[in-house]
Amino acid sequence: MRQQDLIEIGQSADLPSFERGLVRLAGELDFPLVCGTLVVDPPGLDPLFVAFGNVPNDFADSFADPADSRRDPLLQKLKRLNVPVIYDQATYVNSGAADLWEQQAPFGYRTGVAVALHLPNHVHFVLGVDRPDPLPTDDLLLTRLMGDLQLMAVHAQDAAVRLLKHDRPLAAEEQPLTPREREVLRLTMEGLTAVQIGDRLMVSVPTVNFHTRNLREKLGAHTKHQAVLVALRRGLL
Repeated sequence: MRQQDLIEIGQSADLPSFERGLVRLAGELDFPLVCGTLVVDPPGLDPLFVAFGNVPNDFADSFADPADSRRDPLLQKLKRLNVPVIYDQATYVNSGAADLWEQQAPFGYRTGVAVALHLPNHVHFVLGVDRPDPLPTDDLLLTRLMGDLQLMAVHAQDAAVRLLKHDRPLAAEEQPLTPREREVLRLTMEGLTAVQIGDRLMVSVPTVNFHTRNLREKLGAHTKHQAVLVALRRGLL
């Protein structure tokens, strides 16, 4: 990985160029998927979650209940470690969470490497690269891969904080939810799928997905379930 490529990531002028650069670098490392999250969680304020990368929409829409994050062994490791963490099917099976791996595997999330950077002022940054094929078994190649991701994360967090930290979603009164969006959000909270919500509201699944995408954008959430949590914190439900 060239130093100049990393510098260009850190100096990205806007979010689209930032994401394109990350996808390109991840591809050079043989990872077709890359995703990251910037979390700003100051005491007494609603936390800001901003996600980026090339996560497939279908995968984002299919996330399990947020409570599953407490069972996710990769997320739990990232909360306490500042070094790259490798995951594969065995990681989930050995932790009693094989079902979580089975949910994500069809989308290409079968193995990967992720790193979390816990920064001052209640800022946290997570970057991960994923692929459907096993990682190399050669220790030298794995060490080089871990080092490349660590460098990539350090440069990427500079750009992410600069580009995203001030993109806190507008307050609810400034960016109100429509009545139909509230209905979709309420039914999502009840655990209904997009198909079930469409049946209940007598609209098509693409229409439900359209409202769900709008909700995620308005509430600054990466998934529909995270949108429910944000709405609950803001008293919208």
